Amino acid sequence: MAGPFIFIATNRLKPGKYDDEKKRVPGLVDFVRASEPRLIAFNEYANEEGTEVAVVQIHPDADSMVFHMAAVAERAASAYAETVDSTVSVQVFGTPSGAILEMLRHQAGAGVSLTVKPYHLGGFVR
Repeated sequence: MAGPFIFIATNRLKPGKYDDEKKRVPGLVDFVRASEPRLIAFNEYANEEGTEVAVVQIHPDADSMVFHMAAVAERAASAYAETVDSTVSVQVFGTPSGAILEMLRHQAGAGVSLTVKPYHLGGFVR
C-alpha cells in the first residue's frame, strides 16, 4: 500500500526576521492553497526562540511534490533572500524519484542533513 509523500524541511531564519516570516507565510499559504489542489496539507511551525521554522507538507504522491517545487520556486528564492538563512535538515517520507532527490540536494545545499524513509509500512490519511 503506497502512503502519502511527506516532506519536512527545517530552516534557520536570518537574525531578527521572525516577524517578517510571520507576515510572509499567510500569502504563501494562500498561493499554495489556490495553486495546488492535490496538496493534502501545507503547514509552517516556528520554534519558541523564533530562530527556526519547519515546513511540513503532505502530498498524495511524489509527483505532487515535483509540481509543488516548480510552483513555489520563485517564492522560495524570495524567502531565502528575505527571511530564511539556511536549510538545517530535510526529511522525506515516501519514495522520491531521482529527480526529487537531486532538486532537494540542490535546494538544501551542501552539508544539509537529508533523511529518506521510503518504505510505508501502514497508516491512513483522512
